[in-house]
Amino acid sequence: QVRLMESGGDLVQAGGSLRLSCAASGSTFTIDAIGWYRQTPGNQRELVALINRNGTPIYGDSMKGRVAFWRDYRRDMVFLQMRDLESTDTAVYYCYAKTTGERDNWGQGTQVTVSS
Repeated sequence: QVRLMESGGDLVQAGGSLRLSCAASGSTFTIDAIGWYRQTPGNQRELVALINRNGTPIYGDSMKGRVAFWRDYRRDMVFLQMRDLESTDTAVYYCYAKTTGERDNWGQGTQVTVSS
């Protein structure tokens, strides 16, 4: 099993920036893809950014162009740098990993609140 632990969520003013990090532990060698989703109350989780083993990233439409995403393979960590934050970016952000066998792994989430 893979454990994912997010950090970095905070209260930030509109137009500001924030960096989220996710530390993976356990059977990290089984990770086929890792990245970020977000969720607001009453809505399904929404893709923010995801990267697979060959390094090809995909991005959700809502934040594409406003995020930088990278993975540190040596440290088993992934990062999400967000900029030009808007009130609509307020959500719980979840680290996500797909592992061998098409298993889904989720972190506990970290709250990002953007104040307008």
